[in-house]
Amino acid sequence: MCGGEGRAVCDGLAMPPVFRISGREAHRYGCADARASPVRIAQGIAQRVAGCFISAMSKTSDNPADPFKKALAEATKVMADDPDLSVSYTVDPAGTSGDNMRLPQVSRRLTRDEVMLARGTADALAMHRRYHDESTHAKYAPGGQMARDLYEAMETARCEAMGARDMPGTAGNIDAKIGAEAKRAGYEGITQAADAPLPVAAGYLIRHLATGRDMPEGAQNVMDLWRGFIENQAGGTLEDLSETLSDQTEFARFARRIIEDLGYGDQLGEDPDAGEDDDDEASEEGQDEDEQPDSTGQSDEDDEADAAPDDSQDDQQDQTEATVSMDDMAEDEMGEEAEMPEGDAPLEPPPPAYSDADPNYNVYAADFDEEVNADELADPVELERLRAYLDQQLEPLKGAVGRLANKLQRRLQAQQNRSWEFDLEEGILDAGRLARVVANPTTPLSFKIEKDTEFRDTVVTLLLDNSGSMRGRPISIAAICADVLARTLERCSVKVEILGFTTRAWKGGQSRERWLNDGRPQQPGRLNDLRHIIYKSADAPWRRARQNLGLMMKEGLLKENIDGEALEWAHRRMANRREARKILMVISDGAPVDDSTLSVNPANYLEKHLRDVITMVEKRRMVELLAIGIGHDVTRYYNRAVTITDVDQLAGAMTEQLAALFDSDPRARARMVGIKKAS
Repeated sequence: MCGGEGRAVCDGLAMPPVFRISGREAHRYGCADARASPVRIAQGIAQRVAGCFISAMSKTSDNPADPFKKALAEATKVMADDPDLSVSYTVDPAGTSGDNMRLPQVSRRLTRDEVMLARGTADALAMHRRYHDESTHAKYAPGGQMARDLYEAMETARCEAMGARDMPGTAGNIDAKIGAEAKRAGYEGITQAADAPLPVAAGYLIRHLATGRDMPEGAQNVMDLWRGFIENQAGGTLEDLSETLSDQTEFARFARRIIEDLGYGDQLGEDPDAGEDDDDEASEEGQDEDEQPDSTGQSDEDDEADAAPDDSQDDQQDQTEATVSMDDMAEDEMGEEAEMPEGDAPLEPPPPAYSDADPNYNVYAADFDEEVNADELADPVELERLRAYLDQQLEPLKGAVGRLANKLQRRLQAQQNRSWEFDLEEGILDAGRLARVVANPTTPLSFKIEKDTEFRDTVVTLLLDNSGSMRGRPISIAAICADVLARTLERCSVKVEILGFTTRAWKGGQSRERWLNDGRPQQPGRLNDLRHIIYKSADAPWRRARQNLGLMMKEGLLKENIDGEALEWAHRRMANRREARKILMVISDGAPVDDSTLSVNPANYLEKHLRDVITMVEKRRMVELLAIGIGHDVTRYYNRAVTITDVDQLAGAMTEQLAALFDSDPRARARMVGIKKAS
């Protein structure tokens, strides 16, 4: 049972202006002073009374994890100092969008790893929301990719270090989160600094120096690999860390100095402070000049006003003469065709919409988008090495290919039509002509051969999510799915196209730089550079494109995902083909995420566009749309979808479920585990 203070929080009662607790209780709640503000004490108590919530609410909830989720959500709101924050638990990547915060899902089992990851993620996001100001951050953000990654990592470390200083209970939770992420990324096995990401190591070092805490094993390994280099290059600047930690503006300047010390000063762009100083000096000089009258007793403004009519008349006359001369030249060159018809001149057509599904969907700059073949993003030697790694993952699944081929061949509507050639000298004995042999023994035996005609034309496009949220095991599963399905469908004489989608940069790229240079217009729309990858075209044989799938294993390829435009791109490619049946299968986590776009647009901007594109594709019925969720539930977006959670399920469950996706009987699809019934 909890004390009076705990019951006050559990019961949701208002706290008194000054809240007194004992020194021992204050230390246990993470407060340095027994007489503290209600907010500070509530922050400490909120994390400690989760047990009270669990014992009080377990009687009314069927799911034993619900009380923990509710307690963690309430504590997160208090720590973030945002009572309007909405906290949800989902299999989608953790993060924040507007007033919504996504935390990792917690199962009914309430395992220690799940609980610690959820608490650590909640604390890290709450600290970032509490101590981070987006406008200040954007003001000092560098333009180059490596510089920006360093800048982001150090700012995240600053927020977490501030939380560890003001609320010590969060430090251990965030350590557990960092350890889980490092283990998932395989940081423990890295032996060379070149294989470890420098921005991640810099963020770990900032947090370590600011808090004095040792990092988890994998994170400690990455930090140690780069620590000597960072301290040799920026040791003098690092001494100012403690003085700048609590001031985000000063810390942003400190981070830019670190980036310059590390050799990436050319990516910083212009100094934001230098521009403000020049503007201030110019305004002061202009003000002094305006206050001084001229020798005749009249101000400069009066002189300019007197001279303005003559100047404007001269300019107008020059423009008129230039216009007349241009008109004369046009008439001389075009002759009679230069004469315009009577009436008003035709208006210029409006620019085409960026999306057929939603005319209001906007793209700030499409100049930097690219559609590229996979073999252009890596040299042949690297592709061969990455493909060898993928083959190791495929080794246990060789038998699944044959079973899947048989099932798909029966269920695809592109069934084979057969005909026979008769009266041949070899082949299969024609039993229908044996009567002639009996009637006349001198008649030679007749044989026949089955002649295969072409399958009814069918093309299948596999659209793979190549985003950072798929890094690790999910992207391996996606590559394996593509490999198995492509080889299988090709055996069934079905053409297969494999596409991938991601972005060229994290958090914006050149599109964001142009937006910043243009003065940050409101509601800019999509604000990142797309990268659409063609791993295998529909007309290319599998043997020529098999190396390309290994590209998904390449470090640094997976970035952000804008699913709606990728789906629309794949749909357009299929619509231009001549096949009678077209099947589009999306392999994704189903959650479009691009921080640069979502930070300056409505929180549901990309998700709404994805839903609009799916609706358009399903209404036009030119393409059959299917989806596979890799470790994530995608049934909330797609009517026909299934979820695969582990590569070990491919040999059995994928054989059954993926084959059923091609079944034209909706009742057969509905019987599948995890399939969403079509409305």
